[in-house]
Amino acid sequence: MKQIIRSLLVFKGYVYTSGFICWIIIITTLSLYSFEDFDTQEINIPHLDKVVHFIFYFIASFLGVLLIRERTKGRLNLYRAVIISLLIVIIYGTLIEVIQNTFTLNRSGELYDVLANSLGAFFGAGLIIILFSGKTPLKWKD
Repeated sequence: MKQIIRSLLVFKGYVYTSGFICWIIIITTLSLYSFEDFDTQEINIPHLDKVVHFIFYFIASFLGVLLIRERTKGRLNLYRAVIISLLIVIIYGTLIEVIQNTFTLNRSGELYDVLANSLGAFFGAGLIIILFSGKTPLKWKD
């Protein structure tokens, strides 16, 4: 039984790593792809793009903390892992906006997108803090 649990714990590290990397690839692809050929006139929800940015970076920050905590086997303080994840995700989101503005023809970087990205990252990190601290925290165990 212990061997099965250890195997699952090793697998968990791969899940967090591949999940984070895949999510970043999805964000990058969707952020740099031109949706000019798609008819989006029927979808008229105010500020929907900001909601999408928020969700993308909420998930990225959440997965980033899980990845960092798993790779360090919980030896890195939760708050340090949160700060590292926030820095990486916010810098990444800002760079994507700069790349959109500089290197793409049909996309433009916006300051409000950076704000939505950052807010999503902070809320994702906040959820991790809520889940992994308090009276019944989720914990990393070997």
